[in-house]
Amino acid sequence: MKFFVDTADTNDIKELAATGLLDGVTTNPSLIMKSGRPMKEVIAEICELVDGPVSAEVVATDAEGMLKEAEELIAIADNICIKLPLTLEGLKACRVLANKGVQTNVTLCFSANQALLAAKAGATFISPFIGRLDDINVEGLDLIAEIRQIYDNYGFGTEILAASIRTANHVKDCALIGADVATIPPATLKGLVKHPLTDKGLEAFMKDWAATGQSIV
Repeated sequence: MKFFVDTADTNDIKELAATGLLDGVTTNPSLIMKSGRPMKEVIAEICELVDGPVSAEVVATDAEGMLKEAEELIAIADNICIKLPLTLEGLKACRVLANKGVQTNVTLCFSANQALLAAKAGATFISPFIGRLDDINVEGLDLIAEIRQIYDNYGFGTEILAASIRTANHVKDCALIGADVATIPPATLKGLVKHPLTDKGLEAFMKDWAATGQSIV
């Protein structure tokens, strides 16, 4: 499974990129707003920090406007992935961009039928939102499983990018189901390494090592 981080905070991205575990970044207008910086400036800096796809979202609601904005975003860096809404206009823009070889991330997916349409439109990534479905008492992980089965049935190359991830269990379950990518908030991604037994074991090892009075260097 690929790990993307869902943020526009370049400090978090730098820290995670240094681990060698980061495969890409997703942003959206809300995350750009939180950064308090100009969008193009933030996106350009992120693209320099990671080699993988960096999702930059259009804000136009018509296909023509989306394509104009996409041209501006593509010019920022070679690893830009255009993030489009899952609407008919968004799918029109997706098909045009796909035909040009531009990476696309079709976002705000809440049903398997929507995911099927995105794949037929040539999307590089489809972003089903797990947490937001959970918020309305619908099992978000069921959607991941449905999309996985449909894509496998027909050999679609669109990658399932599990989004709106809230917990470590979301990440584990998406990996078990077969999601291709998980885009994860920085705190959740960093938290995947944590386990109380790891901490307890390390503490015991350090105590015993100190008792030996030795030094490795």
